[in-house]
This record gives sequence, structure tokens and C-alpha cells, in this order.
Amino acid sequence: MVFRRKARGPIWRSGAVYVVNLSGDERNVLIRLLGELSQLLTSGEAPAVARRLHPPAYHLEIDREADAEFRRLMTDELVASRLAAITMVSEALGSGEPMDAETFDAFLRSLNGVRLVLGTILDVSEDEDPTDVDENDPMAAARNLYHYLSWLLDAALTA
Repeated sequence: MVFRRKARGPIWRSGAVYVVNLSGDERNVLIRLLGELSQLLTSGEAPAVARRLHPPAYHLEIDREADAEFRRLMTDELVASRLAAITMVSEALGSGEPMDAETFDAFLRSLNGVRLVLGTILDVSEDEDPTDVDENDPMAAARNLYHYLSWLLDAALTA
């Protein structure tokens, strides 16, 4: 089966599968980033940059104990789910084959996970303009990567 890139973006749906039409370099960068996310999740630490991956279940101060109990009960399961998704997506990106709905859902979650961690590192705000990156900023490359991941996630959600 031959898939042709559609003018609407790098990702589209074709019947029951999703086509992720990225260059080999783009796929390799995503696979590397997913590997780094996997390492972060398995580091045994709960670094501040990962806080967006597992936000509080309970937000009120009076529910702090309930939130701690939720984290105690659910963190291992949430991490295992993310790691399984990362493995599935890395294999799919490496093969270049279209993704079924389950793999594509894992792609969305994993891509967003990488984006959330990078956004936390960069302290990105909602009003940041992706076209206004100061190339003299030592984090310019990371900011451009963040905006690329945001664009790619938007394309995936549109598909």
C-alpha cells in the first residue's frame, strides 16, 4: 500500500490507520526524545521537570493527604503505562509503518509527555509566541524544538 503526503500536514488518517509522514531525521529525534523521557521516568526520582506528567489529583490544601495516597497507589501504574506507550511508539516510528488507533493514541500521549517536560524546563507560558524566539538565547534550539513538538501535536490531533 502506498501512502502519499497530503497537503494538510505531516500526519493524516487513511481509513483505520494514521500516517506519520516525517523524515528519517525527524523520526530519529522523536525516538531519542522518547528514550530520554523513558530514562526520566525510570530514574527513581521525582524531578520537578516531570511534575506536569502526573499533576495532582486533588488541588486543595485540605486534600493533601488524599493526593499523597493517590500518588502512592497510582504512580507505578501511570509510569508503567507511559513506558509501554513510549516503547510502542518508538517501534512504530522506527518501522515507518502507519499506526493503528491504539498506537496513534500512544503517540499522542508520548509526544505530549515530551512536550510537557520540555515546556517545564523552558518555563513556557501560554502567551509565548512561537515565531518570536531570540536566536541569541542559549535555549533557542530547545525553544524551537518545543514549538516544533507543539506543531506536530496539533497536526496529530487534527488527524
